[in-house]
Amino acid sequence: MTVKTIQTAAVQELLKKVAGLDNDQGSPRAKEIMYRLMSDIYKIIEDLDITPDEFWHAANYLNELGTNKEAVLLAPGLGFDHFLDIREDAKDEAAGLAGGTPRTIEGPLYVEGAPTSQTETRMDDGNTPGQGMWLHGQVRDENGQPIAGALVDIWHADTKGGYSFFDTTQSELNLRRKVLTDENGHYFARSIVPSGYGCPPEGSSMKVLNLLGRHGNRPAHIHYFVSKPGRKHLTTQINLAGDKYTYDDFAFATRNELVVEAVPSNDPEMIKKHEFDGEYLDVEFNITLIKSEKTELEDKHTRARVSLV
Repeated sequence: MTVKTIQTAAVQELLKKVAGLDNDQGSPRAKEIMYRLMSDIYKIIEDLDITPDEFWHAANYLNELGTNKEAVLLAPGLGFDHFLDIREDAKDEAAGLAGGTPRTIEGPLYVEGAPTSQTETRMDDGNTPGQGMWLHGQVRDENGQPIAGALVDIWHADTKGGYSFFDTTQSELNLRRKVLTDENGHYFARSIVPSGYGCPPEGSSMKVLNLLGRHGNRPAHIHYFVSKPGRKHLTTQINLAGDKYTYDDFAFATRNELVVEAVPSNDPEMIKKHEFDGEYLDVEFNITLIKSEKTELEDKHTRARVSLV
């Protein structure tokens, strides 16, 4: 039998003190958030009759999650990243800023400091095994006109699902590059076809996903930041069609408009032109950036990221 205490004077007074509402110091915004957060957690404990054993098991889990640095991995797995995108899409629509290439989650594995090239780049270090990939597209405005000088920042995994910096077996900034579009809005990148990855099997994230009967796998995908002064910054990624998890991404990042075919090419002339050893996959991803008069929308949102600059 669950007792009800949440509305008692003792608990309500406790909540106000916990959130610092009984003093005039600190941050009003932090107090507002903390009061709501603690009120909801207290209510969950009461409504679901959470036992002390269950509570302390959860508290110890949070210690472990932080120690393993997996909070940024569990967050997309619990839909937080996608939920934030849904909200940002709704805000854009309300503000008349909807349209353009859809956003989707950034993920936790971006590293700042990748070299910048004009128009064309090679992303792999020449020692990374994998099938060749020719990644290219055009950046356009709302009217379909090319945008010259847009910065296309690309990063993806290797064939084992590992990302440079986090995977110390790879060379520094491997499979991470920035490209400035040419006068016709085009960008070109030679690389290898990435693989998807899974959460560490014995990690903190999988402990939660296993309890929920869920897997922790992502499909093969390629991340993008795309920006240009006067344009709304775009954070997005494409999924390669045909992957087992293309439409079953544990991080909920798949959007139909962002599923792209990787087309095999055996054209000897093109193989020679792009300097591949044999058949490669051609991946085309065209991008639409919409205009914005708000300079704060021209850059990616603030969060902790690795930087090598």
